[in-house]
Amino acid sequence: MAQDYYINFDALNKVSNKHPTEWVSFLREEFISAIAKCNNSLTPGLDKIFWKHLKYIVKDKSCLGKVINIANACFELGHWPSHFKISTSIIIPKTQQGVLQLS
Repeated sequence: MAQDYYINFDALNKVSNKHPTEWVSFLREEFISAIAKCNNSLTPGLDKIFWKHLKYIVKDKSCLGKVINIANACFELGHWPSHFKISTSIIIPKTQQGVLQLS
């Protein structure tokens, strides 16, 4: 329906340029604190892994480090893999330092 509709792009010239916001690295303590409050009996996302399983996995410092490294790499690169984009799970720490979305 809009194929022959004229679009005036001059309105975009009025939008001021803003510098992109830099993400602060996600900290291990923030992640642990955020998932500690999640109900163990609920599933966090499409993969149907229960919160208790995620909590168990990240008890291993090596696994936790890898999860944090993935999140921080996504922040630094500004790219989220498509699996994260369709996830229904969002871990939001109470601090204002960042948001980590997991599947």
